[in-house]
Amino acid sequence: MFHLDEKVFVIGLPRTGTTSISIALLEMGCKVAHQAFTQQAFELADVVSDVPCFSDYQQLHQLYPRAKFIYLDRDITAWVCSMQMLLKKMLPHLAPTTGRFHPLMKRSFEACFGLSHSDDPTDEFHLQQCYRFHKQQVCHYFNAQQSAYVDNFIQIDVSKATDMVRLQQFLFGSNFNKTIRMPHVNRGTHVASWDEYRHNSKISSHASGLLKRKYFSYQFDTAVLPWLKQG
Repeated sequence: MFHLDEKVFVIGLPRTGTTSISIALLEMGCKVAHQAFTQQAFELADVVSDVPCFSDYQQLHQLYPRAKFIYLDRDITAWVCSMQMLLKKMLPHLAPTTGRFHPLMKRSFEACFGLSHSDDPTDEFHLQQCYRFHKQQVCHYFNAQQSAYVDNFIQIDVSKATDMVRLQQFLFGSNFNKTIRMPHVNRGTHVASWDEYRHNSKISSHASGLLKRKYFSYQFDTAVLPWLKQG
């Protein structure tokens, strides 16, 4: 098992490989929560990916100032097609009052995809804007942080073998010599691979501890995405 000195947060948008990298990190010996809705889940996990990390990375950086952050890049054309498929399945469950998904899930998707302000959240141009804006905001934030703490941010594409090597060195140093391939899961219309994957180091998204299922108390303002603001 390989030791991580600090927390790791995977902050790529959905359908950029968050499940694939989560499984790969399990195989590297990390305790991983793919989505975390309680403080206890964050405390138990070495790595947290997906919701709420892709929307709340700035707040998480304030809570864990020495954490490492992994941004996942993907060909935008392929990502849009995949995201359209995902949103068509998820939208009824993301509705503010009637949707069955966890409130943090709804908030993360609202923050990054402007669901309540878009006439059609699955529109190709809208999703392209969402992707580019999120990437721009992430890179701007971490570039600004480098003077305070270097080497805490990496941008990778899970489809590139060379990036897997970069990831392993980023997390464990140059002495890491175990070759682990990045799995390619959730292909096509499949979206349940994490639930189906069995591993002893998986951390429950709803893990309960002394604080029961309490989440962090930080403030989060969901601003309207720039291109959706009314003139």
